[in-house]
Order: sequence, then C-alpha cells, then structure tokens
Amino acid sequence: MLRRDFIKSMGAGAIAAVGLRAHATAEVWREFEITYRINIKDAPAPVRLWVPVPQDALDYQRITDLSWRSPAVTHVLWEGISRAPIVAAAWMEPSTAREMEITARVATRDRSGFYPDASQEELAEYLKPTASSPNTGVVLAKAREIVGARTAPLDKARAIYDWIVDNTFRRSETRGCGLGDIAFMLETGDLGGKCADINSLFVGLSRAAGMPARDFFGVRVADSKVTKSLGKSGDITKAQHCRAEVYIRDKGWFPVDPADVRKVVLEENVPIDSDKVKALRERLFGNWEMNWVGFNYARDFTLPEQKHGPIGFLMYPYAETADSSKDFP
Repeated sequence: MLRRDFIKSMGAGAIAAVGLRAHATAEVWREFEITYRINIKDAPAPVRLWVPVPQDALDYQRITDLSWRSPAVTHVLWEGISRAPIVAAAWMEPSTAREMEITARVATRDRSGFYPDASQEELAEYLKPTASSPNTGVVLAKAREIVGARTAPLDKARAIYDWIVDNTFRRSETRGCGLGDIAFMLETGDLGGKCADINSLFVGLSRAAGMPARDFFGVRVADSKVTKSLGKSGDITKAQHCRAEVYIRDKGWFPVDPADVRKVVLEENVPIDSDKVKALRERLFGNWEMNWVGFNYARDFTLPEQKHGPIGFLMYPYAETADSSKDFP
C-alpha cells in the first residue's frame, strides 16, 4: 500500500471562535474541524486500521464532537495510559469498500506557563523508561553532564532545552517525524532528525534527570501567527508534529518545543544566533501556539488486536494485513 493510495486527504480549517473563558487572562478559544478521508486499496483482506484523533488536554484543548462513516466494523478504543481516543476499523471481507471518513471538532487556546494538576500515579508513569527512551546508560550520563550541579527543576529543564537547541539539527530527508530512538542518537552522536527525534530527546533526558516528561503527538491545523514555517492550514496530510512537556515540582506541567526552534533555522534559513531565533528560543520554553492539536502521549506500545507490534508512537494512521503493517508518514 502506498501512502497516496491510503490517505486521499486530511484537511482542517478554523470554523469559529467559540468565545471567551474566564481565566487568569481572557483568551479566545478557536474551534477546528479535522476531516480524515481514508481509502485503502490493493491489500488482501482482512485489513485493520487505527486512526489517532484528538483528546481533551488540561485547560487548553477540548473535544466538542467526533463522528465517522464507514462500512467497516468500527469502534473507538482508548489508549491505556493517557486515555486518548483511537478510531479502530476492520474490513474482514475483500468485497467490502475500504473507505472511512472521520470528523473531529476540537477547541484550543494558546498555552502558556504551568498547569498544576497531576496525580502521583500520572507523574510516576511519565518517569518510566521506554524501549526507545531509556533512562540509564548513555542517556543518564548525558543528562548528568548537561544538568551539572543544578538542583532546581526549572533550571535543569532549561539546561536540557538549551543543550538540545544548540546541539541538534533538523534533517529534511528524515522520514516522517523521525523515530525518537534517543539512545541511538546519543550513542552515535547523530543528533539530526525531526520533531519525534528532537523533542523525544528532551523528554528522555528530562526523565533521566528525575523530572516527569512526555511527548504529545498531534498535527498542525492552522497558519502560525509567530512565523510561517510553524503553521499549516488546508491540506494537513503532512503536517504532523509532536511537542514535549515537563513537570516542574511544585509548579506543574510546562510546555516546550525545541524541535520547532531547529525547524525555523532550517526551513527559513535563519542563523541560530539571529534575533529572530533568540526570541523564538525564549518563546518556545514555556509557550505553545495552539494552531496545533494533540492526539496522545503513548510511546512504545501495542494497540488492541495489533499483530505486528509494538509501535513507537501513533501520530499517523496505522494499518495491518495478515502478513504486513504500514504507517503513513
């Protein structure tokens, strides 16, 4: 199956501002409608499909509607840790049209600073190592080197963030959003990649330094007010992007995005020491422009009824036949 035969289109557009909500400051919520149109061709039956869709997230993202149409056997399942929704479908007979249309409506508002609520169980979960993100060996050694004598969690997070901005680079030819295999990156010294590599490196180093952290996998859904390369509207089939956040003790979840600093350096051909990049570096340590929608936090896991697993993350639709599997970056 080729990607162009699998996903015919996936588009999003802002459809309405949905008002103001009382908070520390009045902020406009925007609502987006995301439509997935899927047509699977030239694959032997049975075929199973899993599609990541948006979830509620803290106080900056909420789902207002989720619906789908398909002749397949279709249901919503829930990712085990973050309870994110995933639309799952199965075509068991070769004569069945393998088509699906999913529509999700989601409201977002820009995120800034700390969000204080988190259970001890949640924080413990996001300190655990995963197959692609261990917290021993080379990862632990690098975290200790970067953090040095710092003890304050926010200072440690900033040291890791700055080290990543200064030492990684965005590689345009990397497939999709990368793999996020941070031990390989550090062992080989190859610190190039895309968002799932660069932001996963922040997450893994933060965990190794004793701070809960997580990737949040999603997709850009609108143009950016900050700079051109950090937005996408219309056809967003190739606009997937993951972000990162770290829990700062006694303060809360804190958003960062070092990968987008490196994206601007490459795609807008701007020097790392330019005023524009310096300002962006400060902005993306503690702020997310929510022209982006998050799907789930899951890493290195197996989907229900999946035969060819595990997978590193679910940011793209993922499909399986009896003898093969395919994601679609």
